[in-house]
Amino acid sequence: MGGLIERRREGAIEVWTLARPDRLNAMPDLEDGEAFAAACEAVNADLSVRCVVLTGEGRAFSAGGDLKAMKDRRDLFAGSGAEIRERYRRVVHRIVRSLYGLEVPLVTAVNGPAMGLGCDVAGLGDVKIASDRAVFGIPFLKLGIVPGDGGAWLMPRHVGYARAAEMLFTGRSIDAETAERWGLVNRVVPHDLLMDEAMETAGQIAAQPPHALRMAKALLRQGRDVTFDQMLEMTAAMQALAHLTDDHAEGVSAALEKREARFEGR
Repeated sequence: MGGLIERRREGAIEVWTLARPDRLNAMPDLEDGEAFAAACEAVNADLSVRCVVLTGEGRAFSAGGDLKAMKDRRDLFAGSGAEIRERYRRVVHRIVRSLYGLEVPLVTAVNGPAMGLGCDVAGLGDVKIASDRAVFGIPFLKLGIVPGDGGAWLMPRHVGYARAAEMLFTGRSIDAETAERWGLVNRVVPHDLLMDEAMETAGQIAAQPPHALRMAKALLRQGRDVTFDQMLEMTAAMQALAHLTDDHAEGVSAALEKREARFEGR
């Protein structure tokens, strides 16, 4: 796929790279919503994919919005308020909705600064691994705007309301170690080891039974917004389906035989 996202396949893992390094992987251009939607839809439809790793090319993960385009009132930012609103809905929101709806686990490997939309995209990872060069910020107010990408909903779920408020209201960025301490990322690794760590984690995820893996992710995501009773009903239904798979039988046999299971998605 051309444009912002470069995709490559490594076994059951897809690696996506934000490939606009000359602009610090700024986004979104007008075609970026479709790019993310197409990539996510392709993975959701392909049961042979069990995990996605998302990183950035060059020295940034993503600098977020293009300040020159903002200044010139072009592309995403052109026209009337109604037109800008519609582009946010059809481009920016399509990016975050697509990533949020990705059915396989997403590992974000944050290789450098992740700002604004870039920060919120990084935070959409199920597992978030940061280089020691990573920096995170949501400096919308410094630009006289508000989080237009759902960040006001996402960030408090990552770090809690008080820390999200501090980041948003002050515009201050946090380094990778602070992000780890606050729970925004799972762990921080030396920059040169970032992709090794991300791929090792993705490999461990990809070794799991694919149907149960997708159901487990759905339960975790939906569990943040439903009641306990609703979650129990969902769990019973998904568990019944999982018990009828060949992968379940293989997992039980492997445990009893003290060997590694070989899950084939059946």
